[in-house]
Amino acid sequence: MYIGIDVGGTNLKAGLVDETGKILAVERTPLDFQGPESFAATLASLAKAVMATGGVTEKAVEYVGAGIPGAVSGGEILYTANIPMKNVPLEKLFRQHLDLPVLLGNDADCAAVGEWSCGVGQGTKHFIVVTLGTGVGGGIILNGKLHTGMGAGGEVGHIVIKQDGVPCNCGRRGCWEAYASATGLIRQVREAMEAHPDSLLHQVAAENGAVDGRTAFQAAEMGDETALAVCRAYAGYLAAGLTDLVNILHPEAVALGGGVAAAPEHLLLDPVREIVARECYARHVDKVPRILRAELGNDAGIIGAAMLGRAI
Repeated sequence: MYIGIDVGGTNLKAGLVDETGKILAVERTPLDFQGPESFAATLASLAKAVMATGGVTEKAVEYVGAGIPGAVSGGEILYTANIPMKNVPLEKLFRQHLDLPVLLGNDADCAAVGEWSCGVGQGTKHFIVVTLGTGVGGGIILNGKLHTGMGAGGEVGHIVIKQDGVPCNCGRRGCWEAYASATGLIRQVREAMEAHPDSLLHQVAAENGAVDGRTAFQAAEMGDETALAVCRAYAGYLAAGLTDLVNILHPEAVALGGGVAAAPEHLLLDPVREIVARECYARHVDKVPRILRAELGNDAGIIGAAMLGRAI
């Protein structure tokens, strides 16, 4: 057995996971950060709770894996942006409350391990997961091992796809994240709505209560030309970054996760596949990677954290 913990910005989720990647029990608790020591104690309590729910003792658990939204190395959190931690010896603090080995991974890396071990990446040696949410995250499997570099994970969202483009939160301009994230898509929809007051984008946004990552695709499904143009432009931005990744890493498959990836296939995945196949260097040797939709959803973080031992 393994325990996988998914550390989010508002909630902590722990799962008891068997060797096949099946989640046997889940426990959740809100994140109430009061400092590193309290945080470690909360994670240990959550691990104990999920063992109790699953009816096992710590003797049955090989290790606890945790997906952290930041940079990690070994059992140490190097830095997290949204939870104020830097150079925190998390494994040491955790084991003061529950004496089990702790493996740490970046959250996007854990999603990649989850999909690689138990999702659409099964059977590959070279595999990438790109998550499309508030930002653009990435996890990279090379030669059957998680690529972590010096601990910061695959910050794929900060390759530049448009020189002197819109500002990115990282401080650069034209980053892939500024165009291909849900946040970037929402900005593009709002710009289109301002330029086209008669577009059905206004109706869809009003019905949903806000502009979100679904708005453009829903209006496009209704035949709105402005929305279709937004979707085409967004697919182009997404494909531009994917093509760069494919050219550098030559994976067998790339999986897209996050809310935006659930868009209708003919409006997103199909045009992205067409652009990548037309533009990537691998086309010259008939090695164009598969572009897939991730399949584990919200379970990817838990499963990937639990399966870290297989990939590091």
